[in-house]
Amino acid sequence: MASSSPWTRQQLLAAFALYCRLPFGRLHRGNPEIIRVATAIGRSPSALAMKLTNIASLDPAITATGRAGLPGASAADRQMWQEMEADPDNFAIACQSALSEVEEPLEEPAEGIPEVYPGAIVETERVAHTTARIGQNFFRSAVLSAYGGQCCITGLSIPTLIVAGHIVPWSMDERNRLNPRNGLALSILHERAFDAGLITINEDLTVRVSDNPTARDDDFFTAAIERYDRAPIQLPRKFGIGKEFLAFHREHIFQG
Repeated sequence: MASSSPWTRQQLLAAFALYCRLPFGRLHRGNPEIIRVATAIGRSPSALAMKLTNIASLDPAITATGRAGLPGASAADRQMWQEMEADPDNFAIACQSALSEVEEPLEEPAEGIPEVYPGAIVETERVAHTTARIGQNFFRSAVLSAYGGQCCITGLSIPTLIVAGHIVPWSMDERNRLNPRNGLALSILHERAFDAGLITINEDLTVRVSDNPTARDDDFFTAAIERYDRAPIQLPRKFGIGKEFLAFHREHIFQG
């Protein structure tokens, strides 16, 4: 039976994880995913859907576009949003762990996380690997849902060809590895070009293509990448983009 008692921290963490996973337009009580998670955490689908729209009312990327969730966000909701902003990586792992407790275990590791080396049997290795996988799955879900599953440069929406790429590389900022504001949904090709510094995003959120002479002499590069030079990117519908991360990429990664 669904509870009418105050939300526990674990229930709130599961709700935040679900908010990060679902597009804004699917935060309704008829969504099968909301129904399933609500049942698992002891809340009604209506209560969980309401909680998700309350969380949405705290998201600047939602409210800046004129959309709004319900105006009933609690003090606990606000405190958890502040916690997410202050320590995104640990919060992401806590959220995904809470949700994983009521869902089927993940079968496939997310991209970008190396497998434990062959023959490793040390428990701390396995724990570290599992934690990394949980966090990376959270990051991927949050970024792809923010962009509606589309490449923010090309609009490509074939799931197997879209990845959640980091703006500041994983290895260069431990604190923001799982921060959705440090992510872009990109096609596999454009994510590799972004990582290599062949493209970046300007302050006005348009694409900038490197003048690397080797790349510019390639016909496929011209057709698939250079054509988007100065084109505006699709903006995320949740979380927003960390412009400080884009500034870092332009300064330290981009081959300008």
